[in-house]
Amino acid sequence: MIQTKCSDPVILNLWHPIGAIAETTPNSVVETILLGERVSFAVDANGAVSVWKSRSDLRPGERIDPASVRETLPAKSAYGYVWTSLGSPPAELFPIPEYEEPDRRKLNAATFGVNVSAPRAIENFLDMGHFPYVHTDILGVEPHTEVKEYDVEISVDRDEILATRCRFFQPMASTVSDGGADVDYVYRVPHPYCSVLYKSNPVDETRLDVIAIFLQPVDQEHVRAHMLLCVLDEDNEDKVIKRFQQTIFGQDKPILENQVPKRLPLDPRAETPIRADKSAIAYRRWLSQKGVTYGVIPVAA
Repeated sequence: MIQTKCSDPVILNLWHPIGAIAETTPNSVVETILLGERVSFAVDANGAVSVWKSRSDLRPGERIDPASVRETLPAKSAYGYVWTSLGSPPAELFPIPEYEEPDRRKLNAATFGVNVSAPRAIENFLDMGHFPYVHTDILGVEPHTEVKEYDVEISVDRDEILATRCRFFQPMASTVSDGGADVDYVYRVPHPYCSVLYKSNPVDETRLDVIAIFLQPVDQEHVRAHMLLCVLDEDNEDKVIKRFQQTIFGQDKPILENQVPKRLPLDPRAETPIRADKSAIAYRRWLSQKGVTYGVIPVAA
């Protein structure tokens, strides 16, 4: 393990996303920040990825042969993104089987810089209660403000959080919607800084759209949020599908950046929970059980 500014072994030993492959010029150096460390990556013409700690002799955008880089970091191409780790990551990343289905549109909706901790951003992604107030006339509308009872479990076998039976009325759930309807949701949190949302598709009732947020922790209070879309939509151009999700996240961004404190308190007594926060309560408990300290305010001893 390299010497890093982050001292949390749980987070150091995870895979983290650092860039969208489709938006990277082949064989050009892209520099970014992960856990307070400057790292660089390149994608070759065949899609192979290389990641290394940034070198002073290479400028961002400079073209290189990735095979010539020495002392590389772990690197993986998955779900359209470059992933790396500053520690010793597991062999595999969490599965999203739907990504392999050939008829799905697979897009990076956007990558947003947000002044908030990664756990705060995940908690917001899990929250249906804000739909009518923040995403008015899109994901929610008054007087349909009730968060109906749903189920949440922390799976020990899969090491993830799963929220099922989630249902919420939405006036415009996606680019292919033609009116308001109750939308079914399933939320997964298979990684402390990543969450995968499955939602009913208005065109094919037997399948679910997939929207994922993969958070790159720049430091404890800043992230780059990579938004994956893996959806069933044959009617709209990529830019239309992306713009819809960009609008949603653009509405969330100021809410996230006004969170106080920016790091997520893990003590259940720190913030008053309500029923709509059932997923958030499970998420905080899960982080605490895993021993995560980066981007959170741990429970006092």
